Amino acid sequence: MTTALNPEQISSAFLAACRAELDALKPGNVHRHSAGHGMDVAHFERAAEAAAGPIADPSLSVGKRILRATEASVAATGLNTNLGIVLLSAPLAKAASETTFAIGLRRRLDMILAALDEQDATDAFAAIRIANPAGLGHVDEGDVRDNPDRLTLIKAMYLAAERDRIANAYVTAYSDIFDFALPVFQDARRVAIDSDLAVTTLHMSLLAEFPDTHIARKYGAAAAEEIREQARALKAYWSPVASAKSMTPLIEFDAIMKSKGRNPGTTADFVVATLFVAGLIGQKPA
Repeated sequence: MTTALNPEQISSAFLAACRAELDALKPGNVHRHSAGHGMDVAHFERAAEAAAGPIADPSLSVGKRILRATEASVAATGLNTNLGIVLLSAPLAKAASETTFAIGLRRRLDMILAALDEQDATDAFAAIRIANPAGLGHVDEGDVRDNPDRLTLIKAMYLAAERDRIANAYVTAYSDIFDFALPVFQDARRVAIDSDLAVTTLHMSLLAEFPDTHIARKYGAAAAEEIREQARALKAYWSPVASAKSMTPLIEFDAIMKSKGRNPGTTADFVVATLFVAGLIGQKPA
């Protein structure tokens, strides 16, 4: 018996995480309660289905998983719907195929991240160019439009870690997920009357804890901090867990954010990645 999951189990966990994120009310993001930002749930469903195979393909490196999943997602939707999800999920999927979950997933993930090389950077940079996320901007070193210094992917993530939470995840072995988000979700799931409300709690907890770097790239750090403070002000409606009584104020918050174009996309990426980790840990090896 192997001590790791097979590709079918990994792709199934990825799809389940993507769908669970869409089913829950997540103020500012696209979900089944409300479309937004020129996208709807169907776009994200098609992207997830397109990405699931490459994400779990054991023949691909982390960089190639990112590139192939992004190519497939953009081809399926014509949009950048899941670049951040793919960036976070590809290393997790590789780790899941190589280790025992209860004790080794994060340890193996850390080893995989540390070994990311120049080719991983080339492939990931190509994926980012294909997705062309809003607010990308230019930087002096490690710009995704070029890699003249032949940076490894992990080196590039170190350079971006202060301004981007996904990059920060790469250099901290996903501390935001394993040390904060996963415990929040597990606690919420134990007391929530349904799983969607636990996901809402996860989303709001992340939004209140970390300024969303997608919002910061598009509108500035002050705008991201304002959203974080607003999420904190609504804590009574989602902590320790969201409930049916939470829906009206959170739907109102959702509408306000969307009317201003505030899309906490990085927060949504971490919601999916957290649910992916929970799903991987919850499965028995084949």
